[in-house]
Amino acid sequence: MTPTRELVQLADLYGVSTHYSTDLGRRIETSAQTLRAVLIALGVDAATDRGVRIALAGRRQDRAERLLPPSVVMRSGRPPVGLATPSRTDLWVETEDGCGYPIGALCEELAGLPVGRHILHASRGGRSQAVPLLIAPGRPARPTGRSWGFLVQLYSVLSRHSWGMGDLGDLADLARWAGGLGADFVQLNPLHSYLPGPLPDPSPYRPSSRRHADPMYLRIRSLPEYAGLSATDREVAARLDAEAGRLRDDVLSGGMIDREAVRGLKLRALELVYRVPLGPARRAAYERYVDAGGAGLSDYALWCALAEVHGPHWRSWPAGLRSPDGRGIAAARAELAERIGFHRHLAWLVDEQLASAQRAATEAGAAIGLMHDLAIGVDPDGADAWQLQHCLAEGITVGCPPDDFNPHGQDWGLPPWRPEALAEAGYAPFAEVLRGSLRHSGALRVDHIMGLFRLWWVPAGARADEGTYVRYDHEMLLGVLALEAHRAGSIVIGEDLGTVEPGVRTELTERGILGTSVLRFEFNDGPEQRSGPLPPERWRPDCLATLTTHDLPSTAAWLDGSHVRLHERLGLLTKSTDQAAVDADTERNRWLAELDRVGVREPSNGSATGQVPSQDVLGLHRFLALTPAQLIGVWLPDTVGDRRPQNLPGTCDAYPNWRLPVADGSGSALTLEDISAHPGPRTVADVYRDLSTAPCPRPVNRGQEDLRALAAAEAACLTHPSGSPNDLVTGLPLPSGSGGAVVRASPAQAQSIRPPGVARPISGEETP
Repeated sequence: MTPTRELVQLADLYGVSTHYSTDLGRRIETSAQTLRAVLIALGVDAATDRGVRIALAGRRQDRAERLLPPSVVMRSGRPPVGLATPSRTDLWVETEDGCGYPIGALCEELAGLPVGRHILHASRGGRSQAVPLLIAPGRPARPTGRSWGFLVQLYSVLSRHSWGMGDLGDLADLARWAGGLGADFVQLNPLHSYLPGPLPDPSPYRPSSRRHADPMYLRIRSLPEYAGLSATDREVAARLDAEAGRLRDDVLSGGMIDREAVRGLKLRALELVYRVPLGPARRAAYERYVDAGGAGLSDYALWCALAEVHGPHWRSWPAGLRSPDGRGIAAARAELAERIGFHRHLAWLVDEQLASAQRAATEAGAAIGLMHDLAIGVDPDGADAWQLQHCLAEGITVGCPPDDFNPHGQDWGLPPWRPEALAEAGYAPFAEVLRGSLRHSGALRVDHIMGLFRLWWVPAGARADEGTYVRYDHEMLLGVLALEAHRAGSIVIGEDLGTVEPGVRTELTERGILGTSVLRFEFNDGPEQRSGPLPPERWRPDCLATLTTHDLPSTAAWLDGSHVRLHERLGLLTKSTDQAAVDADTERNRWLAELDRVGVREPSNGSATGQVPSQDVLGLHRFLALTPAQLIGVWLPDTVGDRRPQNLPGTCDAYPNWRLPVADGSGSALTLEDISAHPGPRTVADVYRDLSTAPCPRPVNRGQEDLRALAAAEAACLTHPSGSPNDLVTGLPLPSGSGGAVVRASPAQAQSIRPPGVARPISGEETP
């Protein structure tokens, strides 16, 4: 059914899109049914035409009469855009340090306020209003030069000491080893806490809470209190350790990672550890953590305790417990005080081991250290959905529209933020979520950062392709992100793959937020035309560049076409097998020809047969080194020949998503000790050894968007120890205009380089 004019106008006023364009440029209209469902989820009575007319009039009246918007977020030194108040309105600001300032000229004086969280007051004719005022820095922290690091799914990198999956002790060892190879960061999967109970979907992108990491990542034997177990509890712990060893051996002999089993063992061990009294210094550290965590930590621990009693699905709990302010909550806090203390204690232990891992990375020479990953949303049954339900849309899930990679669209089953509820809360819930992931990090990857501009909302019961976009105030959300990252001293990387509306990447670049560029998605003339690989000098500098991701085929599988056979076996192909194979061969051969053109592909010889990584994989890495990308990410499984993806979108039980350990080319699982002794990671590290001091490639021929990014690349180049303006073009003949410039690798980039000699394989010795 075609939407009425009033329904379209109402949707526009609430930021609900009445049409959208696909990644190939095709316009799709939104149905009236979808518009009504989305508006209802926003709290609007849009079920009938009469309700739509009443809501439309009320919306217009509310906008005309208000003194201030629900929240104001602006950049330091820049007047706010579109902020206006009725004439004869008195304004003043209360800063976060308690000072008060009258405001005369609204835009000019607000622009001069210090970075921070303040309150803006307005009064007129007996009416008054006070709203949060956030002044964000112009840009968060930036990389001080070009650098590279490993992309890792932590659960998949288990050592001889792991209890069936990679843990925070493994992370500290991995970070030390990576730093010794010259890596400046280790990018991780989201470490957010999982829903308790069975885990039919072990995806780290479907967490219970994004504000706290999961205790299943703890290295139990490294906890200080573990040494203080009583004799009886030590016997129990020894039996648990033996069970964990069997779990580990099962994974390493071809089994899958069993998070439920791992979590069960660790929780039993943690109950023992919790009995050991804390010493004075440890008690003081714990109390500082609890004080800093405030009500958010207490509510999270309360939810965990309630879930132990009533199960994880809070909508089925007794009515008085279904929200943090329910009538039964006070009694539950008293009754469950001991269990609440236990879960607060676990949160603190995880926080401490994360801090140790970040410290291990930076002490090993990594300039950035840990790069955490913020998932796009949370499980609708989890702790955050319970605590923040007033800001989340009911009866809606988020996903993405159909595109070339996912022709049916995707529904991720996660509830979205309600834009207006978030604004009325002063964006505090969003800020709290950010702080949870920014702790103990040098950088933060924001999954699907386009969701700060708009999100694809799918009404309950609808197909993924029957949704529509809902717009968010990106100025506000990016400002909150910049403020929290600034206070944490962290770099921000946005995952901006897939359907990206015009202007988003330009805005992110101006904000100092890096994007994500994956080799197989970088085309001449953009995703619509796809006229061949994008030459290295035309890549954007403000990005994290990679060959692949956790959702894509491994580089070895992409090169030999085995990913097509896997998709055929699982029924995921949308075209004939022959056509899919031809298309994959064409794509691969175009990229190999591009490697030949720029001189980074070395011919294989007899002695190199079976080499891991292959010469073609190394050539692709040399290609990335030729781009001006600020950061380059190396998928760790690629370096040892692993051919399996960690996740196959569109599958659930048909493929062991998120359950596979890192393996070699034959599929045999490797321990962290095996990986660190394998020659592959060092060989790839040699490609990037001189990345931070090599001449800074100059991007060309990408238009106005990249002129801004070029200035940033030049500035970054000048921070290199050997950098100078002339370094930008040394050895890189880049004629302007045609886009046909030939960029050839320098000897330092194209040849095999001596091993750095500072990274040592990880031994089997337990680290404290």
